[in-house]
Amino acid sequence: MECAAEISVCNVEKTLGPFGSVLVKTGTSDIVAGEGNTVTRDNDPTAHSEMNTIRAACRTLGTFDLTGYTLYTSCECCPMCLSAVYWSHIDKVYYSNTQHDAAAIGFDDAFIYDEIAKPMEERTTEFVHIPNKTAKKAFDMWKGADDKVEY
Repeated sequence: MECAAEISVCNVEKTLGPFGSVLVKTGTSDIVAGEGNTVTRDNDPTAHSEMNTIRAACRTLGTFDLTGYTLYTSCECCPMCLSAVYWSHIDKVYYSNTQHDAAAIGFDDAFIYDEIAKPMEERTTEFVHIPNKTAKKAFDMWKGADDKVEY
């Protein structure tokens, strides 16, 4: 946890977001990847420390499946990073600051949690369903493929 916290402090010193995280092999102290938040530097709203750490770890390990790994992060995961944790199959997450601590310094995810809970037609951003035969074909092809890699 201390390493993730140190990354967050270094990030603030670089005028980047106050977040840091590291991924370790579960049951060890072997750090596979550790990154800070680079949203403003990279002009990428998805460049949270957890996302950057997951991306770096996957590149290093040559896999998209992080089963057997633990994430230490300086703050409780936002909804996007929480989803990435589940998609990557990380075993466990340890965090320091809470979502309420983050909200107190201007990083409030309550709006997103509220939006997710709403029926799609009540969300602030409009979502429009456009059925498409070619898109459906891709799903049908995937469903029948014998050589697909499940994830």
